Amino acid sequence: MRGANQSSVSEFLLLGLSRQPQQQQALFALFLSMYLATVLGNLLILLAICVDPRLHIPMYFLLSHLSFVDICFSTTTVPKMLANHILGTQAISFSGCLTQMYFVFMFVDMDNFLLAVMAYDRFVAICHPLHYSTKMTHQLCALLVAGSWVIANLNALLHTLLMARLSFCADNAIPHFFCDVTPLLKLSCSDTHLNEMMVLIEAGLIMISPFICILASYVHITCAVLRVPSTKGRWKAFSTCGSHLAVVSLFYGTIIAVYFNPLSSHSSEKDTAATVMYTVVTPMLNPFIYSLRNRDLKGALRKMMDRKTCS
Repeated sequence: MRGANQSSVSEFLLLGLSRQPQQQQALFALFLSMYLATVLGNLLILLAICVDPRLHIPMYFLLSHLSFVDICFSTTTVPKMLANHILGTQAISFSGCLTQMYFVFMFVDMDNFLLAVMAYDRFVAICHPLHYSTKMTHQLCALLVAGSWVIANLNALLHTLLMARLSFCADNAIPHFFCDVTPLLKLSCSDTHLNEMMVLIEAGLIMISPFICILASYVHITCAVLRVPSTKGRWKAFSTCGSHLAVVSLFYGTIIAVYFNPLSSHSSEKDTAATVMYTVVTPMLNPFIYSLRNRDLKGALRKMMDRKTCS
């Protein structure tokens, strides 16, 4: 790679979350448990949606993609951390680090876009229920998801190429458990002004635009629900959005804390804690949040479990 020719660093050291052996053992067990819960929970949602014909509607089509992205997102970071612990190493190659950063960017963007499309789906379902089947067609959902994948890949490629042009000199220790853009920029001995500007402006637009769409959707949803005369009707309408709102709050709260501050104001401890939330905890919680608050999904999961028990 071009970046590797300019750099005197051939690999980086991922220092992880702790240097204390006892804490490392506990963190290994914790992250392994969370990763297995993430994969199992999201796979169950994917299977339930595939198996139950009643769930072959836009809302669950989008949820299935979110589950798939969450599995991939956790798989980008956690297995490498676990493997390093087992092998007793902290090393990751220069190209491996850039590859990991590429996929982290891509899956963060995909989460972001899917949450926005899901908010629009709820807006149409609640504010225009009679036109839902004509507005939220399968063709439109497929087009929105495909467009999200294209934009996410292009954005990830841009930031990876910008990182590859930088030089890295003596220090190669990353105080993190994966290759994230902020600690890498701190290690570079090149001028990182362009990279920082692109993170704040271009990546900011990609994160903020869907967030504004989500806010606008929920403003309209709130206005529509408040016009419902019965309290029971209002509660039923709001309950269909509760799961989505919980996931949005978790995801955007931590993303804003990590990326939308000047580089000089970042501390590695706070950044690491926040990134654990959106890379590990949120993908793990999503299946529980959606299945616990969704009667149809709970019914599909129960039916699937009953079939396995009977067989």
